[in-house]
Amino acid sequence: MKATRVCLFLHKLIFIMKKSIYLVFISFALISCNNTKNSSGNNEEKQVISEENLSTAEKIADANGFKNWKDVSEIAFTFNVDRGENHFERSWIWKPKTDDVSLISSEGITINHNRSSMDSLTMQTDAKFINDKYWLLAPFQIAWDEGTTFYEKEKVLAPISKDTLNQLTIVYGNVGGYTPGDAYDFFYDKNYKIKEWNFRQGNSEAVSMSTTWEDYENFNGLEIAKTHKDSTGNFKLYFTNISVKK
Repeated sequence: MKATRVCLFLHKLIFIMKKSIYLVFISFALISCNNTKNSSGNNEEKQVISEENLSTAEKIADANGFKNWKDVSEIAFTFNVDRGENHFERSWIWKPKTDDVSLISSEGITINHNRSSMDSLTMQTDAKFINDKYWLLAPFQIAWDEGTTFYEKEKVLAPISKDTLNQLTIVYGNVGGYTPGDAYDFFYDKNYKIKEWNFRQGNSEAVSMSTTWEDYENFNGLEIAKTHKDSTGNFKLYFTNISVKK
């Protein structure tokens, strides 16, 4: 598993996002955004292992096309958040084999950085990237990330739909990353596809946020859930302009 822990930063953002859409819910990305550990690319290719030996996390990744990740040379997407009448968006181009990242803001400003060499300024941009990427590729992140602990339950009620699903909980370590110590509960079906998830800041028992995983679409071998909604209908996080190149 790769040391990415991408969502740690997502978590906190989600909390902040409740106060301001522009802070964008990085917190809830339900994923402990471990950042400074390569959350992606080059080293993740070695994760492909025989199907019979897959853990639950790896089966979830595999169900979303993980075996095809090694061939991806570039992935682009726009991260959108609607909260009430407020809309926020930013676009990314990521080349995982070289870890080159480009942020294109809604104002058309482009900021480039490479994840192998960052300073205090580029880390601010990278934290946003880690958050947004975690939302997009969480099924892969749970297979990549290191320093995590997993817990499993069968036949539990999903938080929003109340459907009976299986649960995989991932708890990030208290050291490293943008927002260490957070936990995420993934609710998945018999096909190992994520249907809902919880974000729990600091691994507290109280749920900080729950959203759906829906609107799956295949992009050059990668299965991506394009839409996430909360139970109130007032929050929607979704992806547009998705492109996967090999």
